[in-house]
Amino acid sequence: MNATEQTSWETQPEDVPAAIRAVKKKLRAQIGDVNKLFATIEAAVAEEVADIKAAKARGENVWPVVNYTDIEDGTVPQQTLDLIRRRGCAVVRGQIPAQTATDWDQSLVDYVDSNNFEQKYRGPADNFFGKLKASKPEIYPIYWSPAQMEARQHEHTAKVQSFLNRQWKSESQGVTWFDPDQDTMYPDRIRRRPPGASSSGLGAHTDSGSVERWLTPAYQKVFSSLFHGDFASYDPWDAAYRTEVDEYPSSTMCSVFRSFQGWLAMSQMQHDQGVLHVVPIPAAMAYMLIRPLLDDVPEDSLCGAEAGMALAADEKWHPLLMEAVSGIPDVEPGDSVWWHSDLIHSVEPVENQQGWGNVIYIPAAPMCAKNAAYAENVAERFRLGESPTDFPKEDYETDWDNRFKEDDLNEIGARGLGITRRVKPADRAASI
Repeated sequence: MNATEQTSWETQPEDVPAAIRAVKKKLRAQIGDVNKLFATIEAAVAEEVADIKAAKARGENVWPVVNYTDIEDGTVPQQTLDLIRRRGCAVVRGQIPAQTATDWDQSLVDYVDSNNFEQKYRGPADNFFGKLKASKPEIYPIYWSPAQMEARQHEHTAKVQSFLNRQWKSESQGVTWFDPDQDTMYPDRIRRRPPGASSSGLGAHTDSGSVERWLTPAYQKVFSSLFHGDFASYDPWDAAYRTEVDEYPSSTMCSVFRSFQGWLAMSQMQHDQGVLHVVPIPAAMAYMLIRPLLDDVPEDSLCGAEAGMALAADEKWHPLLMEAVSGIPDVEPGDSVWWHSDLIHSVEPVENQQGWGNVIYIPAAPMCAKNAAYAENVAERFRLGESPTDFPKEDYETDWDNRFKEDDLNEIGARGLGITRRVKPADRAASI
C-alpha cells in the first residue's frame, strides 16, 4: 500500500481470545526458535538496563537534555543526538521563554475562571485511563484556549517537532512515510496539579495500540522483522507502515501517528514531585511483543494486554524493564519533555506536592495521509469549540466567546490544521 493512501479502520475481532491464540500459533511458526529470539532480546535490553543504572550511580541525568538554542542553530552535539536515539526521550531547555510560559499559565487560569469551568465541570470521563492505576487526574478537558493554541503554533514548537521527527527514518523501502518538517496539530488537554496535592500517579504503559500490536495486519508489518525472528534488523526508529496503523475504537485510542509524545511545562517541577517516568529503551517494545509467545504465558494471554486498554507493563511479566524506570530531571517553565511513541511511561505518585505541576500536552505528529485526515476533523471541532474526536465528547468550550478563533491562526497553525489561509483585505493591500 502506498503511504499516501488512506487506510481502512481496523475492527476488533468478535472473539479476541481466539484471535490471540491464532496469532500466537502463526507467530511461533514464523519465528521458529522463540526462546532463542527472546534470549537475544533480553540480553540486549539487559545491557541497556545496566547502562542506565550505571548512569544513575554516577549521578548523571538518564534523560538527554538539549538546549533549544542548539536546535535552532543546528549545533546539537552528536553525542547528544546519539543518546536521544539510544534513550528515546529528551528534555528541551528553554523551548519557550520562561516569562511567556508563566503568562500562558496565568491566562489558562483566567480562561477557565471567566467561563465558570469549576461550576460546570462534570468530573473525569469514565474509563478514560482504562484499567491503569490512576488517581483522579487534575486534567482539564479543554483544548482551544489562547495559551494552548499559541503554544501549538509557536515557531519554536515547530522547530523542536521537526528536530524530533528527524530522529526517525521517514523514508524507507522506497516510500516517504511522513514529512518531518511539517507537523499536524494534535490538540490535547492541560494538567494543573496544585501545591499540596496527593496523587497515586499513573501506571506504566504504552499508548497507540494494545492487542492491535499483535493482531492487526499493519502492525504485523511494522514489527515484521521481530515476528520473523530477526531482532538484528529491528529498528524502532523506522517509520515504515506506522502511518498505516489503525487502532480499535475505544476511549484510549489515538487517530494519528505520533513520533513523540510530549508536553510543555507551565511551572517549575522538581524531579521527585509526581513527575513523568519512562523506560528509556526504545527497543523494549521487542521484549513486550515476544514475551507473550513463551511457554509460561496462557495461550489466550498477551501478558495482560486487553483490547480498548492501554498496553500495561508490570513486574509480573516485564521485571527487567521495570528496573530501568527513570524520571525526568527538574524542569522550568518553558522547558519541554518528549518521549518516543513506543516508550513505556508512567507518572509517579506524590503526597503533599511541593509547587505546581502544570503542563500543556503537545506531541509531534508529522504530516502524512493518516494525520492529515484527522487534522481535517480537528479543524471542524476547532471551529465549533468541541472536544476532538479522540477524546470524550464533553464539549465545554462551545459557547466560550474568548476561545482561540480561526482568525487568530498564524501560518504554522493554519498548515497544521490543513486550513488554507484567506487573505484579509488589509493583507492584500499591503502586498500590492
